[in-house]
Amino acid sequence: MIISAIAVTNKNRAIGFKNKLLWNLPPDLEHFKKITAGHTVIMGGNTFVSLGRPLPNRVNIVITKNKDFLAPGCIVVFSPEEALVRAKAEEEKLENEHKEIFIIGGASIYAQMLAVVNKLYLTIVDDTTVEADTFFPDYSEFKKIISESEPQEYNGLKYKFIELTR
Repeated sequence: MIISAIAVTNKNRAIGFKNKLLWNLPPDLEHFKKITAGHTVIMGGNTFVSLGRPLPNRVNIVITKNKDFLAPGCIVVFSPEEALVRAKAEEEKLENEHKEIFIIGGASIYAQMLAVVNKLYLTIVDDTTVEADTFFPDYSEFKKIISESEPQEYNGLKYKFIELTR
């Protein structure tokens, strides 16, 4: 089973500011939806709060330290290890031939789980002027490029999709 992380970032690894994504990039949201649909996603409590609801057509697992955390429509767990056990079990129940679990954020969940990730799906935005307070962890050990899109542009914002593995 593949364990992947998916994020939109820039060359400085910025991913968020005040619990919000840095860029309004509909093509990235479509890319995210297409890749993760029908699979299991793992996220932290803050990411769930920022989304406001479970992502449709996915098994949603939320990691939190808060024993009273409510996430209707989600599986709530209390450690990355527990999240992986549950995610593997849930992914096996799904009817996909391709078994893949997605880590979707936030920063502390990426940092805690990157060691078990096999593959990265990154949208790299050509914008280093944006203010950020959360960052994707160092992923320099992911050296093998599986695929890389041609540079694209949306509302003046240049970006590309890249898939990496160790």
